[in-house]
Amino acid sequence: MVKRVLIIEDDTSIAQLQKDYLEVNGFLVEVEHSGHKGLQAALGADYDLIVLDLMLPNIDGFEVCRRIRAEKDVCILLVTARNEDIDKIKGFSLGADDYITKPFSPGEFVARVKAHLARYERLLAKREEQQQEIHLRDVVINQSSHRVHVRGREVFLTSKEFELLCFFANHPNHVFSKENLFDRLWGVDATADLSTVTVHVRRLREKIEANPSRPQLIETVWGAGYRLNV
Repeated sequence: MVKRVLIIEDDTSIAQLQKDYLEVNGFLVEVEHSGHKGLQAALGADYDLIVLDLMLPNIDGFEVCRRIRAEKDVCILLVTARNEDIDKIKGFSLGADDYITKPFSPGEFVARVKAHLARYERLLAKREEQQQEIHLRDVVINQSSHRVHVRGREVFLTSKEFELLCFFANHPNHVFSKENLFDRLWGVDATADLSTVTVHVRRLREKIEANPSRPQLIETVWGAGYRLNV
């Protein structure tokens, strides 16, 4: 099946370059040049991946990312000319899957898109295989439907947050370092750094822990990493 990609990029030359290289590699690509129109397109149709520039007219990329993630479970690849950790952390906290900094080679760009789509497809396949529910105290994870209930109330997790929770749930009481989690869940192709592990663990705790400042389920093992305590 042909994969659909939406590019939201105000620089027409960069957007055309991205579009050309993706189309050569068999993708169906649509382009929008403003945050407002890009957001409308993202929410109005189904895409397999969204390439989102941060510096956009009307609505910046951070806000576009936040609004898309609130309604859609889709891979989001952030693109920016700024290489600052605060931007990366903010992007990941809003639900982005990866981050790529301009200038980048077209080959790297296409490889990154393919890597994230392949990872997402593996996650979908795994969900279909794993029909059972996992019960963790007052958290119930349905791996086949990608749904999580906490104290009887459904909570929304991004794809990466869900993948992280399922990884912990399938390896209870084991300690995993940030490096180990990064390698297993983001892989060698990711442009992210270890700070994204910290951000995703924090976001996950905010959604499933009764008191995120004193987590009882996902524990920090000082000097070692994180452990799901059951």
